[in-house]
Amino acid sequence: MHLAHAPLSFRGEQLRPGDPGYDDARRVFNGAIDRRPSLIARCSDAVDVKAAIALARDAGLPLAIHGGGHSVAGHSVCDDGVMIDMRPMKRIDVDPATRTARVEAGATWGEVDAATQAHGLAVTGGRVSDTGVVGLTLGSGSGWLERKLGFACDNLLELEFVTARGEVVRASETENAELFWGLRGGSGNFGVVTALRFKLHPVGPLVLAGMLLFPRERAGEVLRAYRDFMRDAPDEVGGGFALICAPPEPFVPEPLRLQPVCGLILTYAGDLQEGERVLAPLRALRGLDLIQPMPYVAVQRLLDPACPKGMQNHWTADFLAELPDEAIDTLVSHTAPSPLSQVIVVPGGGAIARLPDDATAMGHRQAPWNVHYLSMWRDPKDTEANVAFTRAIAGDMKPWTTGGLYLNFIGNEGAARVQAAFGAAKYERLQALKDRWDPENLFRSNHNIKPRREAP
Repeated sequence: MHLAHAPLSFRGEQLRPGDPGYDDARRVFNGAIDRRPSLIARCSDAVDVKAAIALARDAGLPLAIHGGGHSVAGHSVCDDGVMIDMRPMKRIDVDPATRTARVEAGATWGEVDAATQAHGLAVTGGRVSDTGVVGLTLGSGSGWLERKLGFACDNLLELEFVTARGEVVRASETENAELFWGLRGGSGNFGVVTALRFKLHPVGPLVLAGMLLFPRERAGEVLRAYRDFMRDAPDEVGGGFALICAPPEPFVPEPLRLQPVCGLILTYAGDLQEGERVLAPLRALRGLDLIQPMPYVAVQRLLDPACPKGMQNHWTADFLAELPDEAIDTLVSHTAPSPLSQVIVVPGGGAIARLPDDATAMGHRQAPWNVHYLSMWRDPKDTEANVAFTRAIAGDMKPWTTGGLYLNFIGNEGAARVQAAFGAAKYERLQALKDRWDPENLFRSNHNIKPRREAP
């Protein structure tokens, strides 16, 4: 079936198996995902999106939406269905007078950061620059600025949106307000977002940021110091603790390269001199000190080399209710089998926790820590060992979790984990939205909120 048979015209490019560019277009960040859609509909505007939705709906085909393609579960691509490719839609309009930006759905965070920083402005964005704006934001939108500015979804003013029935609607605090609530954390369950409008904030252009690297045997000491420091840290402090292997870069002493180490990724989104004073206790730990003033756009690319596209990936995550010494000892006792793997412990608090928990669909705002187990390796033959490591470390840390999690950090872990991300009351409210906007569950290539008629 061709898009020409759909009820609306399609002006964008259509790619099918065997077409030039098809294989490049269907690839996603996680190299373990290898799916072949029957049609890749590269949309140029909302009219194209409507046509592609109509085709999938009327023909009963699977449907996936590709923005940045960073869903580790592979939600951005499907087998034998329609992949709506938003990447041609990249327009970004920044209004420095009102400190707002309208961003089309194909933009990446690197593109948004470049556009907003031209005016000394920013909004919390993804930690890897080629992450898609929509997917990250609908899943709440964690980033280095979150303790100062809240999640990306907390800075949304409006979304433009195409429904399963092909309606073009807007959602904001004053228009479709309940849908607006659900879109801020409810993932891609209710339709296709074609554009977002964010409020922006003065940031940079220089911020104090970088990494402190330590030998792995100091991991427990460093994480204890970081835990204690973050109890009273100002909102301007962002970052996280990481168990990693040192990169093979000239700035790393040769004996440490590709060896297990630990690190503190630190950002200070405020006055540079004040940042030097605030971060001094951590720098006094005397690690390899790579902290310096740098452009915010460079901060947003710090993790890019550590997250190459096309590797095998298996992720999971949890919110931690506490981080006592026993939990720290448990965490740092594990060493990943792959030098590409990372365990990152991100602090909560600040602006995140000051919003009421029911302000958005995002749950567990009061959690003091968010831990991301990000396993990455090159050879598919090593899958079993790496998946086993991920399960082991996450399982050993369960006694200190809240029971909740940040959805953007996990793969396909089943309906119970999706429900746990929101909690029972929020999940029921989200189901009511699903019943209203997508009762047939057309949009199910996501961390799925099932309509009530499908619920177990």
